[in-house]
Amino acid sequence: MKDAATVPWGIDNDYARLSHVLLGKPEFYRWVEAGPLIGRTLANADRTGVRFDHQLAMAQHAEMVRVYEEAGVACHYLDADEALHRNFFARDSSAMTPWGALICHMQLKCRRADYATVIKFYQEAGIPIWKFATAGHFEGGDFVILEPGKVLIGYCGERSEKEGSEQVAQFVRDEGWDALTAPISREFVHMDGLVVPLAEKLLVACVDAMEPWLVDHLRGWGFDFVDVPYREAKNLGVNLVALGDGKVLSMKGADELNGKMRALGFEVFEPDMSMFTLGGGGVHCLCQALCREGA
Repeated sequence: MKDAATVPWGIDNDYARLSHVLLGKPEFYRWVEAGPLIGRTLANADRTGVRFDHQLAMAQHAEMVRVYEEAGVACHYLDADEALHRNFFARDSSAMTPWGALICHMQLKCRRADYATVIKFYQEAGIPIWKFATAGHFEGGDFVILEPGKVLIGYCGERSEKEGSEQVAQFVRDEGWDALTAPISREFVHMDGLVVPLAEKLLVACVDAMEPWLVDHLRGWGFDFVDVPYREAKNLGVNLVALGDGKVLSMKGADELNGKMRALGFEVFEPDMSMFTLGGGGVHCLCQALCREGA
């Protein structure tokens, strides 16, 4: 499946040992109106006193990169582009699969051209492009590979749309896999704000914010949950990255969740990523897994 001359690629789950990851460079990052998460930050800034600090954002991003590198993960980067000042949220412009990269169709005006830097990366890295989302807007944060053969696909309408999600689900089904689509509340933006794989048959999820039928369906597939309280989930507590080998990249502030994962035996890294969570994305939003062990 992989050419040794290229960047290694391919994932069939989102919990096995991560070996290569795609990130961006927040050189042109700034806070702008870009959905409900940052909207809440800006609307409450006069009460909370929070302000954007670009130097702090760069330092926080560098700390996240250090966690990846110390875990043995090779980091690759999208080109920084002043016009594409949010393209470093590398989760959303594409999605990695066992068959190559899915190029997404983003809805936010400030991100619609993010496809340019991600296509350039895949072409230069020798990673094949599998499909393009074209039937409606679709973003990579709504593409969650639960385990080999099963994908959970979300849509809130303001980012991914039902038409785009159903098209991508059919792409997956055409490969012989199961794909389940589900609407989500706009306050979580993407499915990876609600559900993220942690280990085999184990999901981190804000169960109270999920429709009962979806919880039942996932339990029917044999999954258990590490439940995230709403107060942490609304601040992107769910939005973590399983590094494999019992290691997890989480974030400062998800105290109850981090405690639960440690009690289960996981080694949890929790850098302060506040300039990003307040700006609309967590560590899962900031990355695209390129290759995981066994894929």
